[in-house]
Amino acid sequence: MDAQRKASFSTAVESSTDLPIRQKVNTQSAQLSSESGAKSPRSSRSSHVKSSSISASEKALKEPLAKKEPVAKHVHTPAISMQSVEALPDFIIRRNQLFEELKQKNDAEMREKPRPEIDVVIDLGLDQHGMPRPPMSLAAKAWESTPGSFLRHVDKSVSADVVVAKVNGKELWDLDRPLEYSCRISYLPFTSAEGRNVFWHSSAHVLGEAAECQYNCLLSHGPPVEQGFFYDMAIAEGQVVKETDWAPLEGKASKFFKEKQPFDRLHVSIADLKQMFGYSKYKMYYIENLLPPEGSTVYRCGTLVDLCLGPHIQNTGKIKTFQIMKNSSCYFRGDKDDDSLQRIYGVAFPDKKSMAEHKKFLEEAAKRDHRKIGTDQELFFFDEQSPGSAFLLPHGTIIINALQKMIRSEYQKRGYQEVQTPNMFDVELWKKSGHWKHYQDDMFSLEVEKRKFALKPMNCPGHCVMFGHRERSYRELPLRLADFGVLHRNEASGALNGLTRVRRFQQDDAHIFCTQDQIIEEIEGLFDFLKYVYDIFDFKFKLKLSTRPEKYMGEIETWDIAEAKLTEALNNFTRREGGQWEINEGDGAFYGPKIDITTSDALKREHQCATIQLDFQLPQNFELEFMTGEATVKADTDTSTEGKPEDTVSATRPKIPGPGRARPVMIHRAIVGSFERFLAVITEHFAGKWPFWLSPRQVLVIPVMPAVNDYVEEVQKLLRAQKLHADIDISGNTMPKKILRGQHQQYNFIFVVGAQEKDSRSVNIRNRDDRQTQAKGELVPLAEALQKLKTLRKERRLVNAL
Repeated sequence: MDAQRKASFSTAVESSTDLPIRQKVNTQSAQLSSESGAKSPRSSRSSHVKSSSISASEKALKEPLAKKEPVAKHVHTPAISMQSVEALPDFIIRRNQLFEELKQKNDAEMREKPRPEIDVVIDLGLDQHGMPRPPMSLAAKAWESTPGSFLRHVDKSVSADVVVAKVNGKELWDLDRPLEYSCRISYLPFTSAEGRNVFWHSSAHVLGEAAECQYNCLLSHGPPVEQGFFYDMAIAEGQVVKETDWAPLEGKASKFFKEKQPFDRLHVSIADLKQMFGYSKYKMYYIENLLPPEGSTVYRCGTLVDLCLGPHIQNTGKIKTFQIMKNSSCYFRGDKDDDSLQRIYGVAFPDKKSMAEHKKFLEEAAKRDHRKIGTDQELFFFDEQSPGSAFLLPHGTIIINALQKMIRSEYQKRGYQEVQTPNMFDVELWKKSGHWKHYQDDMFSLEVEKRKFALKPMNCPGHCVMFGHRERSYRELPLRLADFGVLHRNEASGALNGLTRVRRFQQDDAHIFCTQDQIIEEIEGLFDFLKYVYDIFDFKFKLKLSTRPEKYMGEIETWDIAEAKLTEALNNFTRREGGQWEINEGDGAFYGPKIDITTSDALKREHQCATIQLDFQLPQNFELEFMTGEATVKADTDTSTEGKPEDTVSATRPKIPGPGRARPVMIHRAIVGSFERFLAVITEHFAGKWPFWLSPRQVLVIPVMPAVNDYVEEVQKLLRAQKLHADIDISGNTMPKKILRGQHQQYNFIFVVGAQEKDSRSVNIRNRDDRQTQAKGELVPLAEALQKLKTLRKERRLVNAL
């Protein structure tokens, strides 16, 4: 399966990244409905699909959902209770019979395969002291030895927690899947992100099995998500999943765990897949639109046979605790014009302690939800007049402005030039850049005076126009262009989710045009910029190098050079600052390798906000050049395409720079990424208790008595003169009520003033984060308090103390 199809069909939910460029699949026809596509069960419609969007046999589409038919004959399903089998309708029985027939045929073919000797190296990871364990070399046989069979040679402290294997650092591999070649194997526990996703993906299959048994439903898809998994399904017309259904579903799942149902993997041809899943228009959509011609894998656990790339855990007995968290309705493919399905969310763990910890985590996460805090603190809101576009209220705008001011102050120090580019471009620009081919369905287009235009979803093509509008010299490089321009992306309505996925946003976007010799220095400068900004928020971050994908643009030699330079820059940075970086083979953008940066918040959740990408393709598409200063440079006139992958050859090859001229390299760069998304991240990170320099409510001034209201107003005026955000409360409420209100609204400091403070021109200061200051303390001269507040703001300290 090629990279693009695999990405489209993958059951893992893709995280939002605010990148200048990204290759994306058609979200209107290929994107599965995402977690945020849920809506109220009351809005559920009867299940139907327009003939224009689904193609399958008429007979298959008319298969009844609710009808239960007797079992024609027993289907071989190891360790499955007959009670669950007999409750299934005939179309599921026929599916499972075909799987078993194909499985037996495949097993017979496997027995005939030769078993050549292969060399296997087991990577045992780090020991309890954080030191690498020595690798273990073992003799094995192809098509016979499995990663799981080697666990008997591994210490129980490692083997007990293993969920899945990883082959050669690239491909996740079922523990019971035979190896096919010499390789290096590592084992992933549940505590790893990839291991957890596999565990939750397998748990979703168990939920799907329980749902088929309970509802005789048509399953859509069931991926792992950030906090568990879900499964989408179509049940009988007029019915919805109810909370009273949860306990029976959990009971069925519990029984399946005790049965230790194995996950059986089988590769199936497209023709057999259509026969196997012809009863389901949803599976037929995936088969006909997202799979490669050679077919795909199918997994069986218990009575469930599902179209799936895998991998999975060895058997359902690994799941020790399982709970349904909520249910809702959603749209198939996240498209409001498609079927309304039922969605059930769940979570599972390999031990009960982890479930208890997870519930505590969810309680804390709910308190920190940026949508709740955004409403409570009047930071932003959404309105159906412009779906997916946030209305930033004054307090939210204060925070965004403070973030941009911080970034701008660094631009001045680091040699950036801020620019502004148009919001709307002729589509010919997007065709020239290559975005129209890969991105047009995610763009808002319109016609003006018989010309087709599109709102910009990224700034890079506009910056290329800006670079190329006049002659450029090597003396101008590196040229660092920064842009806070407004961007629009036509995200599917089902994918919109608070501030984390929106249609209108701004980002701290910048593009650096440089020579190849300047790449390492520029990348190291970006690491320094990144560290400076993330240290302000006490964010630790991880670096991951994503290399050339299967489908790419440009020359392999150019990619090799780019990846080598990024590797050198990463090594230099980690050697200087400590830590390690990871490699993510084959996950680069189609136009160049990239460095993905993830950070963890106060709840240890990972977020990707920043990105660094090398791009050799856009400068070529726009034929960007600069004068090198050399007297003559012989032009490369080789236009041969022999031996190059078809996807890497352009229909019209750009002209090659002439003598004394060269093409720049382009670096796409964002530090905080989308300001809207970053606002969501830091809202939840700080739980709405803003550091002073970001806070929209820095000081609240309260009088002890009405007689000093004039002094209260004077203090506010002096604070605002220093551009501090100060409010007063001279209402008729009692002083304790005023203080309590200020504490609930998370003011950093509350100044309480009475006759003594007025006479001495001082203030009594209560610190939000210091309980010892909540009673009357020492008087602080007003001038001194003003100076300390200005210093606290300037230093951007996280600790709320004067």
